[in-house]
Amino acid sequence: MLNHIKLRVSDLGRSKAFYEAALAPLGYKLLKGKETSAGFGVEDAHGKRDFWIAEGGMAKGGQSFSCLAFSAPSKEAVEAFHKAGLAAGGTDNGPPGYREKYHAGYYAAYVRDPDGYNIEAVFDDASK
Repeated sequence: MLNHIKLRVSDLGRSKAFYEAALAPLGYKLLKGKETSAGFGVEDAHGKRDFWIAEGGMAKGGQSFSCLAFSAPSKEAVEAFHKAGLAAGGTDNGPPGYREKYHAGYYAAYVRDPDGYNIEAVFDDASK
C-alpha cells in the first residue's frame, strides 16, 4: 500500500499552480503549503497528504520515473484533468482515451508537468 509520493521540482510556485489545477478534477486539493514543499490529497484526515512536491534536489538528468498515475472517478474526470493540466501550462503527452494495450476499460490521459514529468489520470471502466 502506498503511503505517499514526493516529487522533486525545479520551481515550487510554478509546479504548485500546475498541480492545484490539474489534480482538482480528480478530487485533490492543496492541503499543506510550506516554504519549500506542498502536500496534496483528497482529504486531510489525521494529516494524510499522499502527494508532495518539494523544490530542489532533482536527479541529474531530470526525471527519475516514467509515469505518475492518479486514479480518476470517471472518464469525465480524466478529460477534465487533461484539459486543466494543459491550461495550467502542461504539455499533451496523450489525449483522453482507452488504452487497450494495458487492459480492457483502461481510460487515461497524459500531461507533462512543467519539469517534464509524465502525469497520468486513469479510470478503470468496468463497462468495457
